[in-house]
Amino acid sequence: MPLPPLLLPLLLGTAALAQPRELSPAAAQCLEHECFAVFWASRPFSGASEGCERGGGHLMTVRSTVAEDAIALLLQNREGRLWLGLSLSPALSCTEPSLRLRGFRWVTGDRSTDYTNWAPSGQRCGERCVTVSRELRWEERRCEEAADGFLCQYSYGGSCPRLAAPHGAPVTYFTPFGARGADFLALPPRSTALIPALGLELRCEDGEGAGPRWSRDIPGAWRCQLGGGGCAGTCWEQGGRPRCSCPEGTVLGPDGRGCRSPCEGAQCQHHCVPAEGSFVCMCATGYRLAADGVSCEDIDDCADEPSPCEHKCVNTKGGFECQCNSGYSMVQGRCQPLPPCWKTPCQQLCEELPQGYRCGCHPGYALDPRNSTLCLPYCNSTECPALCEDSGVCFCPEGFLLDGDDACVDIDECESEHCPSNCTNTPGGYQCHCPPGQQFRDSDCVPVQPEDVEEELSGDFEPVLPTTAVPSRPPPKAERLHPGVLVGIAAGALLSLLAVVALGYHLARKRCRSHGSMDYKYGGPRQKELGMQPVPSAQKP
Repeated sequence: MPLPPLLLPLLLGTAALAQPRELSPAAAQCLEHECFAVFWASRPFSGASEGCERGGGHLMTVRSTVAEDAIALLLQNREGRLWLGLSLSPALSCTEPSLRLRGFRWVTGDRSTDYTNWAPSGQRCGERCVTVSRELRWEERRCEEAADGFLCQYSYGGSCPRLAAPHGAPVTYFTPFGARGADFLALPPRSTALIPALGLELRCEDGEGAGPRWSRDIPGAWRCQLGGGGCAGTCWEQGGRPRCSCPEGTVLGPDGRGCRSPCEGAQCQHHCVPAEGSFVCMCATGYRLAADGVSCEDIDDCADEPSPCEHKCVNTKGGFECQCNSGYSMVQGRCQPLPPCWKTPCQQLCEELPQGYRCGCHPGYALDPRNSTLCLPYCNSTECPALCEDSGVCFCPEGFLLDGDDACVDIDECESEHCPSNCTNTPGGYQCHCPPGQQFRDSDCVPVQPEDVEEELSGDFEPVLPTTAVPSRPPPKAERLHPGVLVGIAAGALLSLLAVVALGYHLARKRCRSHGSMDYKYGGPRQKELGMQPVPSAQKP
């Protein structure tokens, strides 16, 4: 709706007040993502830099011929020196002519460039900033001196297009850095456009996803001939009133110009599907839509009949999980019986049999006669390799002695008189045997009683033969003997042998003396004296 002519001066005044600046650029050029402006004001380098930053930019960087062409348009053949955004690095005291930027760096902090245009000069000291003139030559100057002006550069993510007003109506643009004119080809965000003939004031605003676009505070479209009425979709007029319409699957936004998905802002917990200008909430697999139409609740799949699982069903969020009973395992989605050896008590090995399983042992071990699931160290010869752990500790089966580091030697228990009668040594043990007519009872051989024979011979039985020899009494623990103990035993045996020999000799002499005295009679001292000589009872002829 056109505004009354009396309000137009107020709009122009508002635009001017909206740009409170102490200095306006003399000229400006804008591309899609950048704007360049020239300020003719005598200032040192630091003051020029502050002037650019106040408008949201920085001193101009000239990295290509495109930027150089922009400078030529801005200067318009006017004489004077303008500050560029180049200053000497603090690490250097003088310029370095051999370097592309002579040691200078851009105010953006980098040294990258595809273009330079230095005025001829050698190494210079104390001149740490750069100006450009109408000849477009770069010259080093002292930063404290005032130049005739400065060039500013403003960068943006996008821009609004130039507006073509109907019937050639004039459009005046105002940029956020203070430039004003009608010849801009692109306008940065936060720029304004005044069209007095239509009574419109538009603003370039950042759009969502589509980039900057022209807008205004009043909702709805304006004249379709001016920038498509500001419609993101299609602008059309009915009865002289402009309207906006949106493509299928989208709806008009709150401003009456933009288009958005009907699901934008929807409260659907899982999924939103556009439907005839509105939307419908949908839930993921394993959920159903709640009564409020936006929330989703889990479906208990395990409650279905028949059950979806072969054995056990466990409900989860959005699905379910099948599990097998004990003794079964899941194989490709089916519960299969586990082999007989699964979870057996066998200590070492397990062998599957048609009727079940049988425990086994590693080499060097045998089943424990008292518990067929356990394994004990075993050796069936007089010498076997020792069983060594990863730590290096080696040990032998019971009834064997470690000989060296890796050999086990059988202990002969029969040498230690473990049996009351006959003894037979076996690998790792021994057997006791009683004489005929006796039996082994309470660690001794006792006569066989009649009731024992009757009891022993009554009934049918088969003798149980152990796989290994079972000693009638527990053998001594296999231990290494200290060398001193062995010496002590040998010395004791030798002394015992000497004592037996001495005792025998003494008894022999006593027996001989007794026999001789029987043939003598004691008749007096002389006879006593003679009786001391042995006289045989029968003389040889």
